[in-house]
Amino acid sequence: MRKEYDFSKSRKNPYASQLKKQITIRLDEDAIAYFKGISEELGIPYQSLINLYLRDCAASHRKLDLNWK
Repeated sequence: MRKEYDFSKSRKNPYASQLKKQITIRLDEDAIAYFKGISEELGIPYQSLINLYLRDCAASHRKLDLNWK
């Protein structure tokens, strides 16, 4: 390893805006179990599956039809 490195010609990560951000979210146990079941069938982590589902909802501008009594 070098003693010092020259970063004067470096550039910012062009993919930094696409990185994921860690958050805390509270979900019902039923919802988690649902996505865990699907994730086991598909062979992908359930958190990635939830992220894909939310991205699909956002891309298609899907909104929840919620009516309070």
